[in-house]
Amino acid sequence: MKIKLTVILLLFSTVVLAQVKINEAYQELPDPKPVQQESWNVLKPGVYVSFASTDLRYDKRNAPPIYPLQTKWQTKAWKGEKVHAQFLVWCTRNLEQLSFEWSKLEDDKGHTIPEKNISANFVRYVMADGLNNEGGGCGIQAGHDSSLVADIIDPVKNLSVNKNTTRPVWLSVKVPANAVKGIYKGYVKIREGKKRYPAILYYTVEVLNHTLPEPRYWKFHLDLWQNPYSVSRMYGVKPWSKQHFNIMRPYMKMLANAGQKSITTTLIYDPWNSQTYDIYGSMIKWTKNKNGSWTYDYSVFDKWVTFMASLGINKFINCYSMIPWNLKFYYYDEALKKDTAIVAKPGTAAYNEHWRPMLADFANHLKQKRWFKKTTIAMDERALADMQKAIALIKSANKDFKISLAGNYHPEIEKDLVDYSVASNQVIDSSAMVSRKRAGFNTTYYTCCTEGGPNTFTFSAPAESVWLGWHAAYKGYDGYLRWAYNCWTKDPLRDTRFGSWSSGDAYLIYPGLRSSIRFERLIEGIQDYEKISVLRADFIKKDQQNKLRKLESILKAFKLEGFKNKDAGKILQQSHNELNKL
Repeated sequence: MKIKLTVILLLFSTVVLAQVKINEAYQELPDPKPVQQESWNVLKPGVYVSFASTDLRYDKRNAPPIYPLQTKWQTKAWKGEKVHAQFLVWCTRNLEQLSFEWSKLEDDKGHTIPEKNISANFVRYVMADGLNNEGGGCGIQAGHDSSLVADIIDPVKNLSVNKNTTRPVWLSVKVPANAVKGIYKGYVKIREGKKRYPAILYYTVEVLNHTLPEPRYWKFHLDLWQNPYSVSRMYGVKPWSKQHFNIMRPYMKMLANAGQKSITTTLIYDPWNSQTYDIYGSMIKWTKNKNGSWTYDYSVFDKWVTFMASLGINKFINCYSMIPWNLKFYYYDEALKKDTAIVAKPGTAAYNEHWRPMLADFANHLKQKRWFKKTTIAMDERALADMQKAIALIKSANKDFKISLAGNYHPEIEKDLVDYSVASNQVIDSSAMVSRKRAGFNTTYYTCCTEGGPNTFTFSAPAESVWLGWHAAYKGYDGYLRWAYNCWTKDPLRDTRFGSWSSGDAYLIYPGLRSSIRFERLIEGIQDYEKISVLRADFIKKDQQNKLRKLESILKAFKLEGFKNKDAGKILQQSHNELNKL
């Protein structure tokens, strides 16, 4: 008994130490861009604090051009909605142990929004690059246009601010679903050390008489691809161990709270040809027996799916990929007593012989687990001819298998795809969109390194993340897909640059359970999508045609055509104001 207890305590301490190592304070990299010294020279000695736009990323090295200081902020929110503000602290002297105190929000009738629903967290700076010379995010050269950008939302309790630097702070308010309509007021005190208070900010949240559903009931189909192997590497724990799942739980819960619908699983080893820093392993162990038959071990797959479903992520189980980028399929050969692999193209005899018995066995396993109806055989950015051959094989193994694709729009196969995410530059026939909705099929869109904007790169204007939800509403998409949620780089807290893709392409959140400006703004856009859905349904039910036309008029501003010449933040501000009037 003592031995067992010792082992448990040792495992627990390992997880705790790993958490502490990642959660401890760290030093940001130096900014390679030159300082605009004049921005500091014009300031009188002192500490400056002001509300600022959530649509801008402010430089650490320069003083922000804000005058006069904005000490008040006001916004409107639905019940159940999370809203944000950003304020800045900049100084001409060193500040030690900067922290914040905030009050509850209270209306004139004594109704409150408690302190626990409010947070004020430091925004940290991370190294990023930029777009390529053509305005896209692919083919970036090493060291291209690198600078520090504000993105990480760090819940550390206090932080020092060096002389002549700027530190943003992210203020969030989660309005309770049972809040009473009214105007709520509160404040945030900026504290230095234990006794000094350089400034105090006041803000107001007007709670409207509308209620946003809980994230698990959101209609928006969010599909951010997860990478469990990144978590394992960052925390130094064995993949699929109890420690691994314990560490992943809050990360995946944070994803569930964003409205995530799909579980990312792998059928094979390295389906994306080592494009991520942490290679995806296979969640299914393939063994070719001595007699030529096959055995498939689904134990890891089952653990992962069960774990994710327990957090409320359970609409689709997307299984990648029957068409990997290198067409290489690994397995354990019992006769050779080693791991080996074959390379086979879709449609060939070798390909069909490799996949047909697995698909049949997999279907039986899924049915036993009662997962068959929500599982898709998933592929991404594959050629039409290869997709047609793979679809034919899948359907020959079991005609009821569901299939998913993220890629270009192919009208020839769209009826075979229950879950179809098309690139943002693709055009789907309006009749096809209608028929897909009637059939209960899922149709989303995605961005990757191709799109310069709107996008979710580390350096992207924060308003672009919100824009994505509005564009989905405008086009009639069911949601949005993005590679990826947490494919972390080697040093993800300091440097988001990776390979030839624009920085931040591979992850939206950071180790240490740190969110980001772009992730929070993405959720904001999803909330707006939900509000639009609620209002549209209500207007249709009440036959309020004028309001329906007004709603559609607002959405027309979110066309992608000419996006680079648009002021995304200004359009969003106007659209939010108009939406809140409906």
